[in-house]
Amino acid sequence: MRRVAWWLASLGVVALVIYAWHLLAAAAVISPVFLPSPQRVWTALSRGIQSGALTGYALQTVVHMFWGWFAASCAAILLGSIIGMSPTIQAYLQPSLEAMRPLPASATIPIFTLALGLNDGLVLTVIAFGAIWPTLLATIYGFESVDERHYEVAAALGMSKFDIVRKIALPSALPDILAGMRVSVTIALILTIVCEMIAGVGGLGQWILNAGRTFRADNLFAGILMLGLLGLISTNLIIGTERYMLRWKQA
Repeated sequence: MRRVAWWLASLGVVALVIYAWHLLAAAAVISPVFLPSPQRVWTALSRGIQSGALTGYALQTVVHMFWGWFAASCAAILLGSIIGMSPTIQAYLQPSLEAMRPLPASATIPIFTLALGLNDGLVLTVIAFGAIWPTLLATIYGFESVDERHYEVAAALGMSKFDIVRKIALPSALPDILAGMRVSVTIALILTIVCEMIAGVGGLGQWILNAGRTFRADNLFAGILMLGLLGLISTNLIIGTERYMLRWKQA
């Protein structure tokens, strides 16, 4: 019942926002050229989905986002586990990581453009660079936080290093890793749109940019709504995966 009430409250807030949007558009406080009514946006969204144009652009965005995020997650978990379990390696790499971590991923776009050109490789590289940090830092922290007594017990039992990582360190660090992955998927989606706008490789970023250039506000808002839907779905998939993989912790 509590979950149903939560969903109803959430839908009520959405309905209020749409109604306020409708009143604002009907009052023509902002020109309809820049602020279309919800009805116009819904028509543009339906038309784009039925024709396959909008769904095609959305699929391109999903592919860019997923592969960039997947590459970042794999690299972050591998590198983070090595750093987190080795104080010596951490001492050598920590200054470099701290220097690169605050660097905005969008600031690296000109560098990667010169090296890779305006193509899918640029998009995936920028996404991977920007999305790696939350998972990397969370993985390092997770492996650092493993209780030393667990390692002592494992050594007493004669467990191999691989078994120690697989059966002790990784399960203990998993909550932190999944939390970092949840943050990184949002960053990946944002960088996907930015790179698609710059590189012109298709996707919702290109759809939104073209709609803005041609003053098609209805198409622009339809693209933004589709983008919000992708963000909602991706975040909830991560949350669902987190709940499934950590069901032992909830129990």
